[in-house]
Amino acid sequence: MQDYYATLGVSRGTEKAEMKRAYRKLARKYHPDVNKEPGAEEKFKEISNAYEVLSDDQKRQIYDQFGEAGLKGGMGGMGGMGGQGDFSNPFDLFESFFGGGMGGGMGGMGGMGGMGGRARNGPMVGEDKRVELSIEFQEAVFGCDKEFEVVRLHNCDDCKGGGVKAGTTPRTCDQCQGQGQVITMARTPLGNFQQVQTCPKCGGEGVISTPCGTCSGDGRVRRGKRISLQVPAGVDTGSRLRVREEGDVGRKGGPPGNLVVYLRVRDDSELRRDGVTIMSSVTVPYTDAILGTTVRVKTVDGMVELKIPPGTQPGTTLVMGKKGVPKLGAPNQRGDHNVTVNVSIPKRLSKEEKALVENLSELAAGVSA
Repeated sequence: MQDYYATLGVSRGTEKAEMKRAYRKLARKYHPDVNKEPGAEEKFKEISNAYEVLSDDQKRQIYDQFGEAGLKGGMGGMGGMGGQGDFSNPFDLFESFFGGGMGGGMGGMGGMGGMGGRARNGPMVGEDKRVELSIEFQEAVFGCDKEFEVVRLHNCDDCKGGGVKAGTTPRTCDQCQGQGQVITMARTPLGNFQQVQTCPKCGGEGVISTPCGTCSGDGRVRRGKRISLQVPAGVDTGSRLRVREEGDVGRKGGPPGNLVVYLRVRDDSELRRDGVTIMSSVTVPYTDAILGTTVRVKTVDGMVELKIPPGTQPGTTLVMGKKGVPKLGAPNQRGDHNVTVNVSIPKRLSKEEKALVENLSELAAGVSA
């Protein structure tokens, strides 16, 4: 059986503020959008369930006295738990802390924060829309302006986002009196307790209406929109850019969520990247490595000349300062470009070449002697 205090890593006497900090830390760590390890989502749900109980004074008191069995036994009008041990959506709980797409859906959470009696017929913030955008290596380094189309939910033109058929008027639900929830009594070994449940007649909306035929009562339809995005210098694969209020529009005329753009940077045929450092390689003949030379190498700024010092050893890394990637958020600060020097040694030599190398070997042996 789950120990909610142990799940959050706190003691039984922990204050609410400290418990809240513990939840925030763990929820960020195990959220399935961040943590892709097996079991992370299940752990995230356990953390959310534990905090939902321990952050509510009434539920915490029952849990401390009777344990998890007390919660499953229909203990005392606990709203969204419905007396069956069912918990609110853990992602709704997470969004209530961190924002983005939680909308007005908290109204269906029952006992959370005394919101159990609120119908779901008010405007709700729309969901965030997530898309992936591929850009070129050079565009990621110096930034760029991109345009692309996103298919998202817009307000229905026929019902103006209300979801109600034009020419008709919604009426208050006569079963829940517009509350969206009804109260029933449940008998338990500890006495009679109230349970709050979603109204079966209006589905929690609080009103009865004729749905719009165009959007089937949702108030929203899908269509494309052209988005302009300014990509800053220094981004990399996995970078996320947020475009405010360009996500799905909310239900019941609610404001839209955000558009979250995940970037994927295409590889370059010659250049590689590690953070703000650019890396590449150049191959020179062994004679140039011995005598020194100047070669032209590709950089993000174009072709530049690089001096190979005499006596350069295979695998030597030469640094071209400030020729790397601009730091994200500080484009005037740039990394370096590291060039690895490979030395080409011929597998076969002509007679003249062999004779010269042998002479060089004899001279070198004489010097060392």
